[in-house]
Amino acid sequence: MFTTEGPSVRELAVQALSSVERGYDLLAPTFDHTPFRTPDRMLDAVEETLARCGGRGSFGAGLDLCCGTGAGTGMLRRLCRERVTGVDLSAGMLARARAAHPGDGGPLAPEFVRADVRELPAGFADSYDLAVSFGAFGHFLPAERPALFASVHGALRPGGLFAFPIGAPFPLASAAWWATAGFDAVMRVRNAVWRPPFVMYYRTFPLSGVRTDLAAAGFTVETAPLEHFGRRPRDGSPNWRLVLARKDRTAAAEGQ
Repeated sequence: MFTTEGPSVRELAVQALSSVERGYDLLAPTFDHTPFRTPDRMLDAVEETLARCGGRGSFGAGLDLCCGTGAGTGMLRRLCRERVTGVDLSAGMLARARAAHPGDGGPLAPEFVRADVRELPAGFADSYDLAVSFGAFGHFLPAERPALFASVHGALRPGGLFAFPIGAPFPLASAAWWATAGFDAVMRVRNAVWRPPFVMYYRTFPLSGVRTDLAAAGFTVETAPLEHFGRRPRDGSPNWRLVLARKDRTAAAEGQ
């Protein structure tokens, strides 16, 4: 499952018994050698879909939420024409992102900011045209989604787009369903008996609940199939979709 450059079992155990922030600080040096890094195949599929929304360079400023080591930074630099910002709570992950993406001194040299995405800095308000996130939403409990989505909504300019991939639920009889259900059960037990908690669940971000919370935050929600990942044989629905949540273009005027 891991390369020889990845973390050892002992390192993963220490991480799992830490807080989310401390755990990722510890994991940062080897994170890109684990299966937890967003695959390039996913990044390419999302980039192609977003490019069809208006073409590369069609977005102004781009924001990568929970950016980790910066896997999505190159994609945003191609899609945006003004600037790119990555935000993460882990100082260790941000250090790796800065090392991987030092920039070239140009206008799209990425900036990396340490912040909680549930409460983005005041200076981010109405500043971005595109916000993306990859593989991070398992770190937020369902009760935290409204604050998270409201924070992203506030950072976007009117008409801005919040985009992220979401997978179809696994069939009940599949090994993947039992593996993810088992993982979530273990994490719930761990968090019940050990402090600080390490919030990471695979089955707490269903599309139906996400749609409801995005709409409540003020987004208009659509989805686009990511055809790179095929469709489910039983009903023909896509294995992965890109959620496209857009902030109303009249939001600023209505708030005045």
